[in-house]
Amino acid sequence: MGCAISLAARAIAQVGAIELNRPHAEHEHDYEQEHEKKQKHTCPMHPEVIMDHPGTCPKCGMTLVRLKDKKRSTSNIEHPTSNESEAKSHSTHEHPSSHGHTAAGEHEMHGEHLMHMSMQSSVNIADPMSRESSGTAWVPDSTPMYGKMFMFGDDMLMLHGAIFPRYTNVSTRRGDDRIDAPNWIMGMYSHPFGDSAQLGGRLMMSLDPLTEGGRGYPLLFQSGESWHDQPLHDRQHPHDLFDELSISYSQKFDAGLSAYLYFGYPGEPALGPPTFMHRPSAMDDPDAPLGHHWQDSTHVTFGVATAGLVWRNLKIEGSIFTGREPDEDRYNFDQPEFDSYSGRISWNPTQNLALQVSYGYLKSPEALEPDLKRHRTTASVIYNLPLGQDTNWSNTFVWGQNHDTGEGKTQSFLIESDYQRGRDTVYARWERVEKSGHELVLSGADESRIFPVSGYTIGYVRDLSHGNGIDIGLGTQFTINDRPNSLDRYYGENLGYAFEFFLRIRPSLHAHGSHKHSEHVAGMEK
Repeated sequence: MGCAISLAARAIAQVGAIELNRPHAEHEHDYEQEHEKKQKHTCPMHPEVIMDHPGTCPKCGMTLVRLKDKKRSTSNIEHPTSNESEAKSHSTHEHPSSHGHTAAGEHEMHGEHLMHMSMQSSVNIADPMSRESSGTAWVPDSTPMYGKMFMFGDDMLMLHGAIFPRYTNVSTRRGDDRIDAPNWIMGMYSHPFGDSAQLGGRLMMSLDPLTEGGRGYPLLFQSGESWHDQPLHDRQHPHDLFDELSISYSQKFDAGLSAYLYFGYPGEPALGPPTFMHRPSAMDDPDAPLGHHWQDSTHVTFGVATAGLVWRNLKIEGSIFTGREPDEDRYNFDQPEFDSYSGRISWNPTQNLALQVSYGYLKSPEALEPDLKRHRTTASVIYNLPLGQDTNWSNTFVWGQNHDTGEGKTQSFLIESDYQRGRDTVYARWERVEKSGHELVLSGADESRIFPVSGYTIGYVRDLSHGNGIDIGLGTQFTINDRPNSLDRYYGENLGYAFEFFLRIRPSLHAHGSHKHSEHVAGMEK
């Protein structure tokens, strides 16, 4: 009898314990469900898209990732090494919490993988996209990106460009006025092979042959290339229909070391700073610099092969390429020669700085002077400073030197600045270039003399449409040109000046670039 009573008492105690624990277990289950409902998900490409459930981005179709796990470095992108991946896999197998948690972890890792792979430079998988510029040149990592991105799985396509419908008026005897529209459009495509290799391609085109004609647009003291077998002077030549058609392959060896190969027909060799239309300090100025043919004129070269080695933020690269500039037929593909070479060292010591020095040998760059040989040396500093949401300040200094056969050394200097805040942009450019009388197409004894010429430009743009996919800005700029008095016989005694009114049409600031700027500024404030 006592044994029966004891067994009954134990059973009642166990039942009571179960009943006491049940509310706690149910509370934990309800808490987990409530936490899962509160978990937010976002798109790696469009951080403004936030949803309370997993799915795909309504803008680009990418898989959403948990908001708390969305991480993005504002400098160089690091991918996990194979050892790290194995360690993570081993840890997951050794310490599984539940099947649901394991699946969630795999989803988060896949989301982070998509995010990392989608924001790489199309030239080098180890570089962030914001560092990519013309050819293989670098701009600061904090540079704003104006463009439209499309994702096709892990493949990325970025489109960007600009067009400047305008009226321009240039004074002096050699001046002119006209209505035209300098323009360009570019596409960058990348296809990754896992986390450490990538194939890239780029296409850049311009309708300058239609909008500018063979003579190009008026620009006081500009020189370079020809039309109807006569050298152009005081005009900027038009760009070819095809300005870049390139392919690249890059390989990442570890967290800091990577290499790439780049082939362009046409393309841009490793020589000079980023081309003017790809520099953040010049993107609102419709005109080319007067020192274009001392600094970055090789950006359209029919036949380029470049190899580069990158260690973290330091890059060494070399190119072989065709020295001859494009011919007067702006629609064809010129004969590649690979008779010239160049080398460049680039360094981005901080997010806001991009430095480069380069040297190149150009054989017979001008069709009208087939025996000319040119040695070009350049150095540049680009400083970009994000100042807040949709506010940016960019500055560039460029020095370029040409050492030509029979002419000796001539120098060029440029300083640019561009300040953008919301819908408003103010920009300025100062230049001083030493040009020979031969370059300026002078006569007699003046042909062999060297003349320092200068340009001082200030401009303003007000966006009528801003941040809606396409930015349409109404702008104006004014330039004063200075010259020695000895040039008055060619240009007249009056002050040289130019003014223009234009529309600047381009894609809006890429959403990720805007988010990246706000993160950078928040970090500075912290």
